[in-house]
Amino acid sequence: MISWPEILLRLSLASFFGAVIGIERERKQETAGLRTHMMVSLGSSLIIIVSAYGFTDVLGKNIVLDPSRIAAQVVSGIGFIGAGTILFLKQGITRGLTTATGLWTVAAIGLATGAGLYIAALIATFIALIILWVLQPVEKRFLDNFRQRSIKVITDGKAPPLDVLNKIFQDNTLDILSCILDKSDDATIISFSFNKIDKLLLTKIINEIQCEVGVKEVIWNS
Repeated sequence: MISWPEILLRLSLASFFGAVIGIERERKQETAGLRTHMMVSLGSSLIIIVSAYGFTDVLGKNIVLDPSRIAAQVVSGIGFIGAGTILFLKQGITRGLTTATGLWTVAAIGLATGAGLYIAALIATFIALIILWVLQPVEKRFLDNFRQRSIKVITDGKAPPLDVLNKIFQDNTLDILSCILDKSDDATIISFSFNKIDKLLLTKIINEIQCEVGVKEVIWNS
């Protein structure tokens, strides 16, 4: 049997490790923040403790305990919580994937803490902080040049989009990767993607397009 001080230590450490990662998510005002990460880590830790020690009174010659069976459900079950943090925006942009993977990692940290693997849980928490906090500016700095820019222009179905198309195609400084035209009775959607474009130039183009007659909305991703 596991002692009460040991249970208290494991649950407290699981809550602390979850709080460390949750504070970083809270700082960026993500969907899942401090308390969510603490609860996921705490719950995972309690589940592995129950799985390992909660059925010792019924163990006998014909009953074999497999602690991994209940703990394995955490790995798949946490996906439902993670899916709730993922947002599919109308412009085709997905947000919340990092938060969802963070919750999955916190669940694993909680399981490790509940199993008594304190060093492994501590190292995983430290590495997770490096990935979420330290690597973000590095990612933005070195991968920004490889990220595609896109503009989606929604015009009135009655207004021809020729002015918008001419304004984009006549600019020789733009490196156009693709152009998609989707026309319906209510609106016409023109989607441009650029291999590389200066943000100042992109802002100027958006301002000019917004002044065109019949343009209802301009959505851009940079």
